[in-house]
Amino acid sequence: MRTLPSIDYSEAKRAVELIVETALQMQKAVVVAVSDCRGELISFARMDTASVTSVVIAMNKAWTAARAGKPTQEIGERIRHPEKGHDISYYGDPRFVGWGGGVPVLKNGEVAGAVAVSGLSSNEDAGLARLGVDLIMRDL
Repeated sequence: MRTLPSIDYSEAKRAVELIVETALQMQKAVVVAVSDCRGELISFARMDTASVTSVVIAMNKAWTAARAGKPTQEIGERIRHPEKGHDISYYGDPRFVGWGGGVPVLKNGEVAGAVAVSGLSSNEDAGLARLGVDLIMRDL
């Protein structure tokens, strides 16, 4: 039997809390999603005044990062590459996204889950998501 690496709820919740606290300090509102290795939600938060459209985007970023095992920004750069690029539909699921902000959590080279943020620029979303990943990685 194969055991899959995982993120437990307490780790996911702490990552969400850290990202929300950091966004509050920045005086910005975001949506945060933490998923398991299959991209299914473990923990989620939508800050007051965060965009409703960011809800699905954050969940899709977490799903994409977990399923692809790479940051969503990397996927986005690949699909926009003028010579090597391809349509996002190449991935075969409408949940795949290429905006920055979804970052996988790796344990011993395997995907344990993902942290995603939506509501700011791709770079800001990715930076906040990395804070959550770093927190979880300290526990793995």
